[in-house]
Amino acid sequence: MNIETLSYNTGRNHLVIQEYGRNIQNMIEHLLSIEDKTNRTQAAHFVVSVMAQMNPQVKETEDYMHKLWDHMHIIAGYKLDVDGPYEMPSKEIQDKKPKHPGYGQKKPKYGHYGHYLIEMIELAKKVENEEEKKAMSLAIANQLKKDYLNWNRDTVNDNIILAELERVSNGALTLAEDTRLIAQAEVVSKNPAAQSAAKKKKPNKKKEFAYKRSNSPRQQR
Repeated sequence: MNIETLSYNTGRNHLVIQEYGRNIQNMIEHLLSIEDKTNRTQAAHFVVSVMAQMNPQVKETEDYMHKLWDHMHIIAGYKLDVDGPYEMPSKEIQDKKPKHPGYGQKKPKYGHYGHYLIEMIELAKKVENEEEKKAMSLAIANQLKKDYLNWNRDTVNDNIILAELERVSNGALTLAEDTRLIAQAEVVSKNPAAQSAAKKKKPNKKKEFAYKRSNSPRQQR
């Protein structure tokens, strides 16, 4: 074996779009060496068809052919002159940083509850109808209990949740002390993580029995 003929990825050109692999990039780089524009355009259509076959999932997206042609121009370094069905994408647009979506700007006072639950509390505080306000308070209290059990995976007294509701709402939302919230068993049954944690806490009766039997005086004789 001639070691000098071996080549490694570290010595090759950088893969521009790794999803298409080395062979596709080599084919696109070969297009740049074709002098006749007509032949180059025909070869470009063939390369795009191969790209589509290698990545069939791209057909599920809208305007997938347009994206394939854009990817070919990007891999070619925007140097490919062909009569394609779409205009060559602008390199400036690709290099331009996307605009920040705007989320994550606010720091909630009670971050572990999230924005939505705090917004629900603020909305309930503005309700004037007492019956409606009580119903919303009960729904929020049940959600507080679900969050507690999902994160802590432990038992919790309903009075603690009712006190937490009053604290988070600054005393605006209160429920009677004898209010019964959603049962813990119902929360655990709908939460696979909590079920798994509960099973881990249960002792293994079979292993415990086998251990006691093996260590009994009769078995040690």
